[in-house]
Amino acid sequence: FTRSAGAVMAGMTPLSRVKGANSDIRMGVIGLGSTVKIGGKGKQDLKLFSALPGVRVTAVCDVDRTILETEAGKLKAAGRPVEAYGDFRKLLDSREVDAVVITTPNHWHAVMTVMACQAGKDVYVQKPASHNLWEGRKMVEAAVRYRRVVACPHGSRGATGFAEALEFVRAGALGRVLLVQGVNYKPRTSIGKVAGPQPVPPAIDYDLWCGPAPMKPLRRQYLHYDWHWDWDYGDGDLGNMGIHYLDACRWAAGQRTLPERVIAVGGRFGYDDDGQTPNTLIGFFDYRPAPIVFEVRGLPQNRAFREQDWERNARLSMDQYMGMQIGAIVHCENGYLAGSQAFDPRGRLIKRFEPTNQDTASDFIRRVRERNLDPHGADVLEAHLSAALVHMLNISYRTGKRTLPGQIREAVRGDKPMLASYERFLDHMYANRIDLEKDPAILGAALTMNPAEERFTGAFGAEANRLLRGAYRKPFELPERI
Repeated sequence: FTRSAGAVMAGMTPLSRVKGANSDIRMGVIGLGSTVKIGGKGKQDLKLFSALPGVRVTAVCDVDRTILETEAGKLKAAGRPVEAYGDFRKLLDSREVDAVVITTPNHWHAVMTVMACQAGKDVYVQKPASHNLWEGRKMVEAAVRYRRVVACPHGSRGATGFAEALEFVRAGALGRVLLVQGVNYKPRTSIGKVAGPQPVPPAIDYDLWCGPAPMKPLRRQYLHYDWHWDWDYGDGDLGNMGIHYLDACRWAAGQRTLPERVIAVGGRFGYDDDGQTPNTLIGFFDYRPAPIVFEVRGLPQNRAFREQDWERNARLSMDQYMGMQIGAIVHCENGYLAGSQAFDPRGRLIKRFEPTNQDTASDFIRRVRERNLDPHGADVLEAHLSAALVHMLNISYRTGKRTLPGQIREAVRGDKPMLASYERFLDHMYANRIDLEKDPAILGAALTMNPAEERFTGAFGAEANRLLRGAYRKPFELPERI
């Protein structure tokens, strides 16, 4: 750590103080995205916060000199010069930054968030909040200890109409909630397979890119984005797109704790590449009285999908999911909620809900100004609990084993929603011509959780608990005690 950041960690006064209600909130954006394959979420966040009234971006940071110089140059040309940093620790030292946006690979989220809180900055960190379950709790502790606003955007929490639709359900309009189902149908192509270690682009500080994660040889074609499918840096599509709607599912179920039981079924099917995470995954979260089932679909149905417009075809293929490609479905006694729309049991539209709330970025700025902080860190706690569901399901998958289809059916038969999800999983495999007798799916370990301690118990507890936290590379360790 740099000297001043270290001083803050020791309990000294933070370097920056939030401006008054009539002053600009000065933002630093950490992580600007990629110059290859996709544009990058960081650029979107830079544009988003730059456009908010009363917000001024004063600093940007990226380990890629090319993208850093490009984006800083654009801002200067537009008459909005900023300080450009290759090392986020120097940005955190700045007295000209009140709050930061963290849009980095997942393995950096918690470490940067804790350090930003220690440096007196409020934090808007991209999803998923954490890369493992243990560090998510450290984020909550840091927000409370240093009295920081820490927010993490999830798709349904913004101005979508979903909050208003949930109020309709909670008022009893559709009867009791019986089941919450999340779907994430987003076809993903293979990331390819390389013959050996690849050169790191010379403009990138690879040591800082890896940060707390292992600094291992690059063994994928693209350094950027495809880290999502490497366990050391990402959490698979469940933690990439799925987290938005897994959060919505937990919100709809009314749960502010972890489930006592979880099980996963899935695999990486259809191609042999350098990805490690499953591209098809289903999971069951044993919440009472309304459990959650979540379904990730990463394959097109057939060759026509691969050769045409995947997004359009994916939407057309989702009839069995009430026309949804991605989202949350709340099954009730007298109908169901699909996103921001309510339907009767026969599928007839009852009501469509319009948003009345702010988008997540504007809401973050409002709370930064108001300083009306929840003593328990409510905002980041919500993000931690939803990210923890991602980690629980991934841990079940990673501690499982390849199992023949009939044996999996027997294993999940006792949970009817999971059995129904598994039958849909089999249909999806059949549509993509995946022979599960020859290439069996992984049946995850049936894990039990102690929600109060956030640790696994039971027969698979010891093995599962080893995956609750990462091994942090110096000097980027998280402290045991915040």
